[in-house]
Amino acid sequence: MAAPDVKALVFDVFGTVVDWRTCVITRAKEISGVRGVGIDWGVFADEWRTEGYLVPIGEIVGGTRPHTDVEVLLGEKLAELLIRHGLELTADETHSLALTWRRLDPWPDAVAGLERLRRGYMLGPLSNGSFALLTEMAKRAGLPWDCIVSTELFGTYKPDRRAYEGAARLLGLAPDAVMLVAAHVGDLRAAAAAGLRTGYVPRPLEWGPAGRQPAPPDPDFDVVATDFSSLADQLCSADAGV
Repeated sequence: MAAPDVKALVFDVFGTVVDWRTCVITRAKEISGVRGVGIDWGVFADEWRTEGYLVPIGEIVGGTRPHTDVEVLLGEKLAELLIRHGLELTADETHSLALTWRRLDPWPDAVAGLERLRRGYMLGPLSNGSFALLTEMAKRAGLPWDCIVSTELFGTYKPDRRAYEGAARLLGLAPDAVMLVAAHVGDLRAAAAAGLRTGYVPRPLEWGPAGRQPAPPDPDFDVVATDFSSLADQLCSADAGV
C-alpha cells in the first residue's frame, strides 16, 4: 500500500464515481422525445456541465461571483440551454431534467470497488454537490458511504483549501490520514496542497468517446489506478480478505 497511515478515503463524485454525461444525455432524450430530434445531446450535456457547473464554481472560488447553491447554478444554465437549443419543455419537464444531477448512475466498477474499500477505510464523498443532492444520489445508486461530506458544509467549493481541510476536520483526522480519490488532476493537486493524500483514477469516457482525455498523473500522486477495483487491489491488503 502506498499510503499506510490513511484512515479515510473521500471521493470526488461527478465524473469519478458517477457517469454524469451518459445520464444527462439519456434523460434529456427521454424527456424531450420527438421534440429533441436534431439536438446534439452530447454538446448539450457538455455545455451544461461546463457552463452551469465548472465555470461558475471557478468564479465563486476565485472571488468574482457570490456563493450560490450548485443546483441553482445548474438550473439557471438549463433555462439558458433550452433556449439556445430551441427546445420547449413544460415546467414539470424542466424540473425533472434538472433533477438528473441527483439521479446519476455510477460507473460499472464503482459500487463493487467502494464496497471492497469500505472494509478497510471510512468512505464518503467530498463533492461540490449539495448535501441533499449527494444524499439522494447515494440512496438511489446504492453508494456505500459512511457519511456525506459536501462542500456546502463549509460555505465554499473545491478547489478552495477550506474544503479539503474541512473534510479532515469533520472526520477527526489529520489531513495526511485522508486520501482524496478523483479523476481530475486539479482537484488532486489542491488536495495535496492542503495536506491530503491523493489517489488518481482517470475516467477516459467522462466526456464521451471522442471527448477530452484525462491529464497524465503527477509523479507525486500516492496512487494511480485504472478503476475502483484496481484502487482496492492497491489499497486493501490481501490478508484483510478484501
